[in-house]
Amino acid sequence: MRFVFTPPATSASGLLDLPWEQPLETWDEPRLVEIRQRGLSRHTVRFVAEGGAVYALKELDTRLARREYRLLRRLRDLGLPAVEVIGVVVDRPGLDAILVTRFLDYSSSYRALFANARYGHPVDRLLDALVELLVRLHLAGFMWGDCSLSNVLFRMDAGAFAAYLVDAETAELHPSLSEGQRAYDLELARERIAGELFDLAAAGTLPAAADPIGIADETVRRYRALWDELTREEILHPSDQRYRIAERLRRINSLGFDVDEVELVEADADDETGEPGGMRLKVRTRVAEPGHHRRLLMARTGLDAQENQARRLLNDIAAYRGHLERLRGGPVPEVVAANGWLAEVYEPVINAIPDELRSRLDDVEVFHEVLEHRWFLSEKAGRDIGTMAAAHDYFAQVLPTVPDDLTETGRAPDTPS
Repeated sequence: MRFVFTPPATSASGLLDLPWEQPLETWDEPRLVEIRQRGLSRHTVRFVAEGGAVYALKELDTRLARREYRLLRRLRDLGLPAVEVIGVVVDRPGLDAILVTRFLDYSSSYRALFANARYGHPVDRLLDALVELLVRLHLAGFMWGDCSLSNVLFRMDAGAFAAYLVDAETAELHPSLSEGQRAYDLELARERIAGELFDLAAAGTLPAAADPIGIADETVRRYRALWDELTREEILHPSDQRYRIAERLRRINSLGFDVDEVELVEADADDETGEPGGMRLKVRTRVAEPGHHRRLLMARTGLDAQENQARRLLNDIAAYRGHLERLRGGPVPEVVAANGWLAEVYEPVINAIPDELRSRLDDVEVFHEVLEHRWFLSEKAGRDIGTMAAAHDYFAQVLPTVPDDLTETGRAPDTPS
């Protein structure tokens, strides 16, 4: 039996004494935990709490396990959103291999999101997140082969959702994908999403007016629209090249993608008029984790957030900096403003979260919701009521309404947050 772990693997070293020589489904191990909102799987999957974290263990054919281990590591290297692979256990006498991944903190399955009324029936936001994930994977040459709502976990991101790939056992990584490969992957996604929504309808958790086939078709339409926006060529008139190029790049950046290369190629002249055809703009979109604001927030404050959350918090830091500059009558360096905001605005709110409500949402999402709540209360009062006053009202009126089973923290039940 061999254990192959991704360095440094120190957090997973406590897993080595698990009963790997036994079939996973027969384990009677005190560290096993139940994940209430786990997705569906064709394999045996169990969860273990160790060292303050929760790990997912999936038993599957050794060849598939090794392949998925390599692919998930590659996705990590490319900065694509996927679960973190920890290792794989192979050469178990008479048994399949076991792939070990870390459970994604504060994530939800699509079933959990549909079953909880707090977010209504979030079809649009889930589809947007899934489509963005699929486009990112395709731009990287990653053919999923099993795209579905069940194979994705969702994390809340300032009112939107961010999607993470969970299952890659059928995937293939190529230098780039052909039109046929993308079309095949997209058609598989359409069929599986429709099937999953029919299951929700049968369970009574899909709105009666929602049409599973129509929603699945809408997924395809949104994918094609995003892909077209990111990759299409366009003809530019020489007089407005600079403006049009800048506009196109801003649009792509606003979708959370980076542009790696812009190429201008002289277009053919008009066949009828003989006029010059202008320049053809070709944009190569780089695949990267949506990250500009996230990286900026991390550098300034040390906070790890989703992209939309980071954008919202940076806006609040900018407002705080303006407040400081008015008080001091002069410029305030960004680093001073960020550190002051962290100590005087962010941390007091997070420290005030009641202990019994700490696991409902991650800290950054709580802070984002407090900012939204402050805007709502200030609008109602006709004046700025302040962040702490909004926080206390939010903790009393709103946070208790978040179901305690909406997200899974990915931590052992007895681990403090």
